[in-house]
Amino acid sequence: MELSKIDLNLLVPLQALLEEANVTRAGDRVNMGQSSMSSALSRLRTTFDDELLVRMGRDYELTPLAKLLLPQVQATLPLIEQVLGSGEPFDPCATSRSYRLLMTDYVMLELKSRLAQVLEVGVNLRIEILPLPDNPLDSEHSMTMNDFVIAEPGIGIDGASSELFTDEYVCLMDAHNPVAAQGEITWDQLAQLPYAVCDFGSHHLTPPERKMRELGLAYAPQISTSSFLSLPQVIGGTDLVAVVPSRLAQRLGAATGTVAVSLAEQRINLVNTLFWHPAHDSDPSHLWLRYALQHRDQPVPTCWPLQGVPETEN
Repeated sequence: MELSKIDLNLLVPLQALLEEANVTRAGDRVNMGQSSMSSALSRLRTTFDDELLVRMGRDYELTPLAKLLLPQVQATLPLIEQVLGSGEPFDPCATSRSYRLLMTDYVMLELKSRLAQVLEVGVNLRIEILPLPDNPLDSEHSMTMNDFVIAEPGIGIDGASSELFTDEYVCLMDAHNPVAAQGEITWDQLAQLPYAVCDFGSHHLTPPERKMRELGLAYAPQISTSSFLSLPQVIGGTDLVAVVPSRLAQRLGAATGTVAVSLAEQRINLVNTLFWHPAHDSDPSHLWLRYALQHRDQPVPTCWPLQGVPETEN
């Protein structure tokens, strides 16, 4: 395919179409009407001799070629913008960029103040917070369709990564539970108690669940939720217990009548990790938000790159 025959103006709608997999949302994102976006899709289909988006019920799916194109477009567009911008810095205060972040509600609670600070700087940007992918093993799809996944390592997410913050798992129970008076609980004791769990899907296996399997301990949760934040409410006033991040127990314990009890014998750390697709490494807007999330003890940068800070810093 000769470059001279390609309309480079189609690259922006192409990225939007591939990331949104929806003509209407893609048009809204780049301020194009639906008819204009449909026309752009038609021209792109002719250019690539491929449907790119195929309708599946009410939704669209990317064709195999489109899935190959997406990370390439994500890597190429920032480079083109840098060339055309003659090295002008990214302006967070003026950007209308949309970011997609996948995380648990517990992580969202920990990051909410920082995200509020980000929005104070980028008053026109948008942040969409989504749940963790149903199948972490399909992380290539999650990485290319979203900006960041924040999760524990070892569950199948693959990509560039950086540690964001650490925590520790504790056992959460009602403050009046007799076991709470012991101050700590063994894994054998935990396996004998009525159990509540946050279940993110059959493909997710948390470190506490892996630990219980390693010890050969069988457990059958009596209550399953899809939210960490609901567990303290569920457990308060009952005999149920759950294994949750310590920061969550500290934040919500007093309001729900629950307490954190240390896990004896072998404690399990929780390393919340920021994952992204390497295709984003040259995107200044992506680098800026990544830096803001990684350096929460510093003010959110009002320009990028920062003087003396490498753009590729992880």
